[in-house]
Amino acid sequence: MNYKTLIVEIANNVALIRLNRPEALNALNSILMAELAAVMTAADGDDQVRCIVLTGSDKAFAAGADVREMAEKTFADVFIDDLFGPEIEAILRIRKPIIAAVSGFALGGGCELAMMCDFIIASDSAKFGQPEINLGIVAGMGGTQRLTRFVGKSKSMDMHLTGRFMEAAEAERCGLVSR
Repeated sequence: MNYKTLIVEIANNVALIRLNRPEALNALNSILMAELAAVMTAADGDDQVRCIVLTGSDKAFAAGADVREMAEKTFADVFIDDLFGPEIEAILRIRKPIIAAVSGFALGGGCELAMMCDFIIASDSAKFGQPEINLGIVAGMGGTQRLTRFVGKSKSMDMHLTGRFMEAAEAERCGLVSR
């Protein structure tokens, strides 16, 4: 099946899902999130798939939510439409192991998407962050709660309140990534 924002391969009992919006550093938009939820749900129901690997490109796993798409919406639109809410719920219902393979940037919603996976494997080039503060907004998609569970309150507050990025080695030391 063809997708606008994903490349999907199933081989050796593994569903490899690659985010594919290189022009936007794999920023999460409504099309990508809908396709991702549908593909992951289908993989979860496929008896030939035993594991799901979610990845992006060398430059970016996902650079966050697509702020261009979000800028077109009012607060009421985002609240009423529950931006990405149904897609997140679908992803969180997946019962098969999900591995995030992260290279490059995993920022904002991209970091949150990685944290929704069962574990994260990071390349040396991986950088994690919650830079929403720099846009004057708070992390959505559960980022404030998930990051705190992974790295503790102090590191989480540091990242959320300063917008600081965490490199792969520090992310491993803190428990955000497994290797």
